[in-house]
Amino acid sequence: MPAALASDIPALYATENEQDALARIKYFTPDSSWSWFVVEYNPEQRLCFGVVVGFERELGYFSLDELESARGPLGLKIERDLHFEPTPVSQCR
Repeated sequence: MPAALASDIPALYATENEQDALARIKYFTPDSSWSWFVVEYNPEQRLCFGVVVGFERELGYFSLDELESARGPLGLKIERDLHFEPTPVSQCR
């Protein structure tokens, strides 16, 4: 994650009282339907909190290190959606 983007993401737990927090970054697998939407981030741990859309849609924590090492079913790396605009969590699909 570029440092300029990381500095704009709220710290972990910073949005826990917000009704519909914004997802700031989207990662996806180009060879499947999985997506990860980053709402909060801890740069020291490279740990994110956000929405994961895969077999189901759920809120949870995920590691950037794990995303960087993961591959989709065709062996493709997970990518950051360069055209993603901040979106309320309720609209992340």
